[in-house]
Amino acid sequence: MAFDFLTPVEDKVLAHCELLPAQALGKYLKIHTKRDGLPNLESISIAILGVRESRNAFEKKPEKLNISAIRIQLYKLFRGNWNSNLADMGNIEEGETVEDTYFVVRNALAELVRKNIVPVIIGATQDITYPAYRAFDGIKDLVNLVAVDSRFDFGMDDELISSHSYMSKIITEKPNNLFNFSNIGYQSYFNAQEEIDLMERLFFDAYRLGELGADISLAEPVLRNAHMISMDARAVRASEIGLSDSFSPNGFTGREICAIARYAGISDNVSIFGIYEMENTVQSAQLMAQIIWYFVEGFNFRITESPYNRADDFTKYNVPTDIEQLVFYKSHLTDRWWVEVPSILAPHTKTNSPALLPCTEKDYLEACDQNIPERWYKAYKKGFN
Repeated sequence: MAFDFLTPVEDKVLAHCELLPAQALGKYLKIHTKRDGLPNLESISIAILGVRESRNAFEKKPEKLNISAIRIQLYKLFRGNWNSNLADMGNIEEGETVEDTYFVVRNALAELVRKNIVPVIIGATQDITYPAYRAFDGIKDLVNLVAVDSRFDFGMDDELISSHSYMSKIITEKPNNLFNFSNIGYQSYFNAQEEIDLMERLFFDAYRLGELGADISLAEPVLRNAHMISMDARAVRASEIGLSDSFSPNGFTGREICAIARYAGISDNVSIFGIYEMENTVQSAQLMAQIIWYFVEGFNFRITESPYNRADDFTKYNVPTDIEQLVFYKSHLTDRWWVEVPSILAPHTKTNSPALLPCTEKDYLEACDQNIPERWYKAYKKGFN
């Protein structure tokens, strides 16, 4: 039932796939076709899903997103040394109303998440983040959302949901399952001061483009804790997309956005990954395909690790500070860092152990100099999951 409204991958994509070498990704995918129908999802780890809905675009789109062009570029890439199996589920077309489309998106994603399959959404507009978030209803009580975006997308109080205001609906609508929202790559001149102040008041995390441009690895701990990722292609600078309209001269480079996608894939918490607001240029299609490739690459390097489960694989560091004794852990296997959030927050973890917040070695070194990590402080103030 959840997949009844999916349309198959276009024949022209399949015809192109026939001409690809045996090692190409398109030869390994299980594909939804007119002839064979939906693929068997029994052993699938990642499912690609196109969403062509664009009626709630903030800037009206002159033409429909050519998802087939992105597929052609993705299929021709060579497969990595991967163990996971991928499926292409086809597209969700525009329903009679936008709400109809949202309903189909929500149900399809919820079914995939229940099956422990990670959906990769190729979406025309970013308002699809809203039904993607609602897919967790009844599955996960507290959701951490990370947006890779030059804007916070809160919009105005009286604005209807759009690709520039979907976050307001997520924050205010019941049931409110959003535990934390983080933005990666915002540009101050695109955001009203009221929006920046709101991020502070709600103890949400935000990282400016300049911070990440100096050290892209700062994004990794934020993505490690995310359950869903919403990536706005307009966070990428115009020269990387090959189009100046609606794109900014400032933004992530192709290399940086692919690194972010790889970090997202590595996170064993990420259950939904979406890319939105692409344009119909060859360069854009190529970059979007490479972003998906890097996400899948990261997914194949996922390692589930916790100092509470295998203490011998971690080094523990106790750092006394004026507020609290901070307890850091460093993994011997991956060199990743975590810091404990005090046990008063244990109800959010449903265990008797303190919650663990992903962090960096820099956070540990600054704590040693009595500088409390900002993300730790925000988690301390509002609780942490």
